[in-house]
Amino acid sequence: MDTFPLLSIFSASFIIALSGALMPGPLLTATISHSTRRGIIAGPLLILGHGILELGLVIALISGLEPYVNNDLFFFIVGIMGSVILIWMAYSMFRAIPELHLNWESTDTRQGGAGIIIDGILLSIANPYWSIWWASIGLGYIFQAMTYGVKGVIFFFVGHILADFVWYAFVSVGVSKGRSFLSDRLYRYLIAGCALFLLLFAGYFLYSAFGRFWR
Repeated sequence: MDTFPLLSIFSASFIIALSGALMPGPLLTATISHSTRRGIIAGPLLILGHGILELGLVIALISGLEPYVNNDLFFFIVGIMGSVILIWMAYSMFRAIPELHLNWESTDTRQGGAGIIIDGILLSIANPYWSIWWASIGLGYIFQAMTYGVKGVIFFFVGHILADFVWYAFVSVGVSKGRSFLSDRLYRYLIAGCALFLLLFAGYFLYSAFGRFWR
């Protein structure tokens, strides 16, 4: 098989995914929050969770799930569930603020690697536009990639997840390298800002879910 079409699929998938990753969202907020505790590993761990979920979704889509995800009811359900998850995470962050301090060697199990991976999964589910992206652009690109068989889908997925990995690893490096400039007060402000951002996203997702379902 000619490798040029496969490289084209990989390149286009990388660029399209990167354009989405660069936009602010819950994953970016979580990357900043976790990176102040865990350093440069936080971004890759979040994307590992994100990638596990997306791999499952790709398998489901090529197995015939498309009729169930490309409809308003699905968007509504994901929007409500996503908003609840975002509100819960924001509440947990706000509640922890009074006791937060810059302990870079923290052994807090809530900040463990497995917990960050789970956050990557939950935050992806919590974003209804992640589902919309996959039900439209992602689904169409998968069908195009499938014309080149399993290799086409593999090249698509690797390009897609690599874009997320590169961007969020870059964010983690940037945050962790700036740790010496962060005081406890500034750190708490950062966490509070992240929590507020999650609440704003939750409200917007609720509005979008109800607006689309009853339009």
